[in-house]
Amino acid sequence: MLFKHPEFLYALFALIIPILVHLFQLRRFKKVAFSNVQFLKAVTMQTRKSSQIKKWLTLLTRLLALAALIFAFAQPFLASEEVVGKKSETVIYLDNSFSMQAKGANGPMLQRAIQELLSALPEEEKISIFTNTETYREVSKKDIKNDLLQLNYTSNQIPYTAAYLKGKQLLSDDSGTIKRVILVSDFQQKDGSFELPEDINTKTSLVQLQPVTRQNIAIDSLYLERNINNELVLNVLLSNTDSNADNTSIALYNDDKLIAKTSVSIPKNGTTTTQFRIEENTKINGKVFLEDPTLTFDNTRYFTINTPEKIKVVAINEASDSFIKNIYTPDEFLLISSKFDALNYNDISNANLVILNEVKQIPISLINTLQSFANRGGTICFVPAIDGDLASYTQFISGFSKEGLLSKQTKEKKITTIHFSHPLYKGVFDKKVRNFQYPKVNSYYQATVNNPILSFEDTAPFLYKTNGLYIFTASINTENSNFKNSPLIVPTLYNIGKQSLQLSDISYTIGQTNTYDIAVSLGQDGILSLESDQESVIPLQQSFATKVRITTDDVPSVSGIYALKDKEEFIQHVSYNYNTSESDLEYYNIKTTTTYEVSDSVAALFKQIKEETSIHDLWKWFIIFALIFLLIEILLLKYLK
Repeated sequence: MLFKHPEFLYALFALIIPILVHLFQLRRFKKVAFSNVQFLKAVTMQTRKSSQIKKWLTLLTRLLALAALIFAFAQPFLASEEVVGKKSETVIYLDNSFSMQAKGANGPMLQRAIQELLSALPEEEKISIFTNTETYREVSKKDIKNDLLQLNYTSNQIPYTAAYLKGKQLLSDDSGTIKRVILVSDFQQKDGSFELPEDINTKTSLVQLQPVTRQNIAIDSLYLERNINNELVLNVLLSNTDSNADNTSIALYNDDKLIAKTSVSIPKNGTTTTQFRIEENTKINGKVFLEDPTLTFDNTRYFTINTPEKIKVVAINEASDSFIKNIYTPDEFLLISSKFDALNYNDISNANLVILNEVKQIPISLINTLQSFANRGGTICFVPAIDGDLASYTQFISGFSKEGLLSKQTKEKKITTIHFSHPLYKGVFDKKVRNFQYPKVNSYYQATVNNPILSFEDTAPFLYKTNGLYIFTASINTENSNFKNSPLIVPTLYNIGKQSLQLSDISYTIGQTNTYDIAVSLGQDGILSLESDQESVIPLQQSFATKVRITTDDVPSVSGIYALKDKEEFIQHVSYNYNTSESDLEYYNIKTTTTYEVSDSVAALFKQIKEETSIHDLWKWFIIFALIFLLIEILLLKYLK
């Protein structure tokens, strides 16, 4: 038992006064003689005994009543010693990721947690609350109520350890306060095990919310391919958890127009793929939709098929250009192929890719033009001649890298190694090919590089990239090599051309780093923006002479089809979708440890905290005791004879 005003307890010494008065009474008894002394003596003894008992009882009730009053003025209370005289600081992490859309016993888990939190918080208590997207520091329930009720879901979830550390950062450095961090989440399984740092100075509480069902049907991804009939089809990959899903309806829309619909069955904890045929050369702002009440964020995926932008290629030749014309066809590329002595330098400034096809000597004027072209984001592919001028080659390559060509070697070598991990061959091979008909060269230029794309049998590079320059170390004309007859030449040169202008994919994932090029030329103050009905953002962008490179990650933050605009001028559409990593409703099995305590609801946790930190005042009880003792004294004086 503790006291708010312990100084009043000194008044207990005053209890000595009635005791002393009782023990040292100054009243003297007067003796009176009677004839029958023996009879009177017996009566007197009996009266003295009953009188002494009455006096002691009266003294006891008075002392107890007085002591109770003194204790009441000292205001005693019951509370844990660690909370007495200390203020509390509370930081709450409220997980608003998409998995919190799942239905709990009393509705969507996030909405139920918000309602319980608003019911449990005292009106004027200051706390800090943060979500995956917002932070509110030192606010009261009145300040935060509307924001919490309108809280939106997000695909950008903070890792649990990072959320805990951020919560600790929101606490003060005052050692005299009780610090508490509360994490409210479903604690969906991520990569690795669940761990939180231990801190004896901070009380950590976890509220793990549980859904009533773990079944969820999701659209995992979309991709285009051609079927065996060479028709363009859209593949829709679907996944399902917990139990079988039969006759799931899937619909395909172009804008708001329904263009196809089908139904599929998905096995428990399995996947399936369905296809929709797409019209060739048709611009589509597409949406694939299914109905599933568990989670709604993964029921829709958007995609865009724009009119393809042709890539501008300039070939500068002193050898046959027939293989270049066969690869860079007019349906995808705008090819300008000219002899070296007939080159128009103005064509280079408008190109995306420049190919130096066995030019024997590169003049300084062309070197300067190509370096300026590369600095503006252009791509160059260099194929040396058999008897090329090594000095001019070295001078040209030195403007890009120190990894240049060395001496010429006349020796037959086979091209035996494909570096499949290189971005140039992304999506080209279904598996790693080890045993194929190796192309060969009769002469080559030595080079020392760390990351080749194609290598000879002795690991020396045949093709490598340095900055924006692709370099072949040997001539590929038929006199020196059979590389033109190899299956490798088409994907190699084709992807060099395609990657010189990274055209936008049919869709991108929010939260991942996405990069694509837009073939427009902006003015000095030109800025591209992404706009939809729900959001308008200005993405990270880098402007070049013939294109603008767009890079996005966390923005835009809302899935949908966005219009890419230069001020008010429309350029093309781009689609963004949420990451479906939260579609798998698997959760950590969290139990109370020495580091943290686990509750199953916000209401239960705050009830427990209230009990732990509550103070029980006892002064009213001591007033009642004082009155009771006074009443007992009155009854003693009146009725005890």
